[in-house]
Amino acid sequence: GIYLASLLGNGLIITAVACDQRLHTPVYFFLLNLSLLDLDCISTTVPKSMANSFWNTRDISYPGCVTQFFIFFLSSEYFLLTVMAYDRYVAICKPLHYGTLLGSRACVHMAAAAWSSGFLHAVLHTANTFSLPLCQGNALDQFFCEIPQMLKLSCSDSYLRESGVIVCSVIAGFGCFVFIVLSYVQIFRAVLRIPSEQGQHKTFSTCLPHLAVVSLFISTGIFAYLKP
Repeated sequence: GIYLASLLGNGLIITAVACDQRLHTPVYFFLLNLSLLDLDCISTTVPKSMANSFWNTRDISYPGCVTQFFIFFLSSEYFLLTVMAYDRYVAICKPLHYGTLLGSRACVHMAAAAWSSGFLHAVLHTANTFSLPLCQGNALDQFFCEIPQMLKLSCSDSYLRESGVIVCSVIAGFGCFVFIVLSYVQIFRAVLRIPSEQGQHKTFSTCLPHLAVVSLFISTGIFAYLKP
């Protein structure tokens, strides 16, 4: 049910943005990319879980394990949320320059940069993880090949090879987080200077959904990967 709801919701967003000329604006262009990433992200995990349940199987081939792109889509989604924060910042704090700073070519370049950064991040993790010697058996405590679970199968002295990639990932993730926070500090300062309450409400209504998604994304990631 959750998977079908995700397919329907994101599919409707993609269809609406693609078919309606009035929605061919930067904010909806980035929303379309976010919906594509969300569909891809959930499609790398949930179908495998359903297959395991329906057919009572726990097997996954080694090529299938290598080619699951969960990290790619997850990283790209985070980078795209950072780009969307910049979009909101320019729209509210520099409205007269919006058309110049966020033209169609600039939007395509920023979206491509988000996808490319996520792909590079995933390639670094995947290549490094699957080059490790796996000497702790071949049973994962997970229904897809998530990298932390893969590392548990490696030899104990091999963690140093992954630590450098993890440090780079943390630095990149923290940099995006700081950028989002600083963007919203500037946005809220600009909104509070708007004299009319109606104008403030309208501006907040365009930012709060994005801020809620960012908060949910980061908090669930922290819960999943940083808990003891």
